[in-house]
Amino acid sequence: MSAQDKTGVVHVYDDIEELDNHLPNWWLFLLWITVGFAFGYWYYFHTTGEGRGSLEVYRAEAAEAARLAEARKPKPDSDAGLMLLTKDSATVDEGRQNFQQTCAACHGLKGEGIIGPNLTDNAWLHGGKPTDINKVVNEGVLAKGMPAWEKVLGPQRVRSVVAYVLTLKNTNIPGKAPQGEPEK
Repeated sequence: MSAQDKTGVVHVYDDIEELDNHLPNWWLFLLWITVGFAFGYWYYFHTTGEGRGSLEVYRAEAAEAARLAEARKPKPDSDAGLMLLTKDSATVDEGRQNFQQTCAACHGLKGEGIIGPNLTDNAWLHGGKPTDINKVVNEGVLAKGMPAWEKVLGPQRVRSVVAYVLTLKNTNIPGKAPQGEPEK
């Protein structure tokens, strides 16, 4: 083959012939568009500082997702939040220990009632909803001899005791006769 061809110059290296063709116009067009885009991107994001970088976008989206998740989570002192605590075995175990240390003297080890009312039936003196039980444990009922436990135990341990009491509810352990209104 000759050193010159109709299509261009031929280079020979290690017995390999290579034609020296020009790049296609469409390829050159894409190359220059890419270079122009890269320059514009660099100018907009790095020089002017007007554009938000991907890390800033990620942090903003993560913060928004965390805010939405927190908004969907039930409040710890709501009926739904307190009922959700009954499904956490660690919270219920902590509540059982606190109950046995502070409440068992009046309500019995299993909540069957000694001096205080039976907590295992469906009758409640001050309401059987989780928030009602939480209020009684927090504030107490001094007229009936029930002390306020919020300042002694703190809000977290009070919630664990309420979660444990909610697991005792309607288990009907034999003990003191039902007192109060039956819960519907």
